[in-house]
Amino acid sequence: MRYLTFALGKGRLARQTLELFEKIGITCEEMKDRDSRKLIFTNEELKLRFFLAKGPDVPTYVEYGAADIGIVGEDTILEEGRKVHEVLDLGYGKCRMCVCGYESAKPLLKHHEIIRVATKYPNIAKDYFYNKKHQTVEIIKLNGSIELAPIVGLSEVIVDIVETGSTLRENGLEVLEEVCPLSARMIVNPVSMRMESDRIKDLLKKLRTQI
Repeated sequence: MRYLTFALGKGRLARQTLELFEKIGITCEEMKDRDSRKLIFTNEELKLRFFLAKGPDVPTYVEYGAADIGIVGEDTILEEGRKVHEVLDLGYGKCRMCVCGYESAKPLLKHHEIIRVATKYPNIAKDYFYNKKHQTVEIIKLNGSIELAPIVGLSEVIVDIVETGSTLRENGLEVLEEVCPLSARMIVNPVSMRMESDRIKDLLKKLRTQI
């Protein structure tokens, strides 16, 4: 039997995924060693392999078949637009993708003005403004603190992930529109889905009992 390989988004997502997997009897003791320098972790008994990757890289590993299965946030799946099957909403890592800014920006959104939008997620922002709102905008890609953009006048609004909204409130900003709800999802390589259909279906069935 070949190994089934999982790519897990680093950090809290990976920890929550391993906790969920333990509930259905999938363990990987090696991964619990915080000091380990290993890159690939194996469960020989179940013929499973795991590796940690940066969130945006997970769909790439899955699309190209370097991983059969990936666990990553819906924001990353939407932004990366890779050819993968999204098979399960794991229900944790919940948050929202929103358009945020000062209250004074509300009329600009309502009247479809040409505005500047700062975001880490240019593809999601483009899809929302162009395809759903039919509003022409200039999208500015940033990598750091997105909240800074409207404060210093770089953009009228931002498109960003909102969990509690406390950072927005502290800076006098607010949620103006919701783009979409987000959570952790399981994605599968299309070829793996066919080749390993029974094992993957069995895994999904077990996971659904815990979600």
